[in-house]
Amino acid sequence: MNTKNKILTKEKLKNFLKKAKKEGKKIVFTNGCFDILHAGHVRIIEFAKSQGDRLILGLNSDASVRRLKGPTRPINKEKDRAIVVSALEAVDGVVLFKEDTPLNLIKIIKPDILVKGADYTKENVVGREYAGKVVLCPLVKGKSTTNIIKKAKI
Repeated sequence: MNTKNKILTKEKLKNFLKKAKKEGKKIVFTNGCFDILHAGHVRIIEFAKSQGDRLILGLNSDASVRRLKGPTRPINKEKDRAIVVSALEAVDGVVLFKEDTPLNLIKIIKPDILVKGADYTKENVVGREYAGKVVLCPLVKGKSTTNIIKKAKI
């Protein structure tokens, strides 16, 4: 499947979910900005995929990233970030969301497994009440987009 087919509108997402559930597939969801893709991102994405059959990745829109990370972010535009993450073999679908959190998206998806990084606790994972269970992925020490940006400015 090419990257264009993996980037889903809300309507395409509903069809994707309907088909996957009909086939008895376990749906996994994770989300993030994924601004400058690094080893930590790849690890959480691959970890998330290992938890089920179909991985849907919620991607913060540019406006959402600016509100969360500041006026100089994102480095890469949402369309480019969506293409990059959708090119990863582990990702089955990418859906952009404009809000600060993916709560509305999680309400639609109702994933079997909701995956976040271990910098969260299960109790503070947004949307946990709409998921079958929450699984935390160990972080890769020292890997962050902020660190990459700081290093690039040296």
